[in-house]
Amino acid sequence: MHDMSGTIRRVEFWPIDIPITDPFVVATGARTVAENVFLRVTLTNGAQGYGEAAPFPEVGGETRESCLFALHELSKAVLGRSAAGYKEVGHLLSEQALTYPAARCGLETAVIDAYCRASNIPMWQLWGGADVRARETDITIPIADIDKTVALARGWYAKGFRLFKMKVGKDVESDIRRLEAVHRAFPGISFIGDGNQGFSRQDCLTFAQGVKNFGGTMVLLEQPVVRDDLDSMAAIRRETGIPVAADESVRSLADAQEVVGRGAADYINIKIMKTGVVEAVEIASFTKASGLKLMIGGMVETRIAMGCSFSLVLGLGSFEVLDLDTPLLLAGDPVTGGYRYDDSRLQPWLRPGLDMTTALSPNTTTIE
Repeated sequence: MHDMSGTIRRVEFWPIDIPITDPFVVATGARTVAENVFLRVTLTNGAQGYGEAAPFPEVGGETRESCLFALHELSKAVLGRSAAGYKEVGHLLSEQALTYPAARCGLETAVIDAYCRASNIPMWQLWGGADVRARETDITIPIADIDKTVALARGWYAKGFRLFKMKVGKDVESDIRRLEAVHRAFPGISFIGDGNQGFSRQDCLTFAQGVKNFGGTMVLLEQPVVRDDLDSMAAIRRETGIPVAADESVRSLADAQEVVGRGAADYINIKIMKTGVVEAVEIASFTKASGLKLMIGGMVETRIAMGCSFSLVLGLGSFEVLDLDTPLLLAGDPVTGGYRYDDSRLQPWLRPGLDMTTALSPNTTTIE
């Protein structure tokens, strides 16, 4: 099997622009186009795998330019390595480019996809296949005025979405009013309030109380305050009684250990773009072992990166909250095959790897 798996013979990568249907406005910035990078890895046995780097400068500091720059070097570093040794590849990439997690993630995903295709298993089987079934995702509503917010929510509600991830953290009174308008308009819904580090401790407490006052159901407060203010995260958990999810606070296994040690969260939000794939698996295992809960999300990604995340959900199990919606926010889908959306449900796939393909670009860089 090991010899069958093949070694990495060629890495191709190219920039891709995908327009976002409605401006993706979060507390830290806004995007109207996803400026991502697609990758394809070819093994000596002919198997090919795809990956995606989705830098989100306003959150992770990486840009597409920095990804392309890093991938020139990282691609050379993995040539000739066994795809079966994808864990070693992941650790090597971390050593070489710690501060380029999106670039690393794209390359790791493509290597793992190629390995799974060569091994004739769906990617979720690599992680164990613990929980293979259709799953519900939330839907993200960006920061916008009340009319726009309600209009967006109406469209998603009609498609069966019931868990609304509201981007908040810019203006607490306006945040409360937006959630109240959605709550009044649509029965049977619940909220995640995602502050993207935008709140002060006091503003978050005011926000939580405001939502409680109008009778809204808040499932989670996600990353309300700046990433290193773990004291406030712990205080918000205690004082609101609402579970807190750590997102930007966890960009490594060491971060996860600190969050757990300081009682700063109930959930850890796993994102392969923050850490790379192999470290994401390590963080998920640690989180479970620590008795915390798991959610999973992404940057503004197509179904390639999201498919890798969905494979972790299906393979590892124990993910309670899925925030795997960004392909639905894009103006088009440049990928064929793989998992699919039935409105709010992600449907598993059965074919090897991610079971996806996409067209190469005239701007493709080839390293071999």
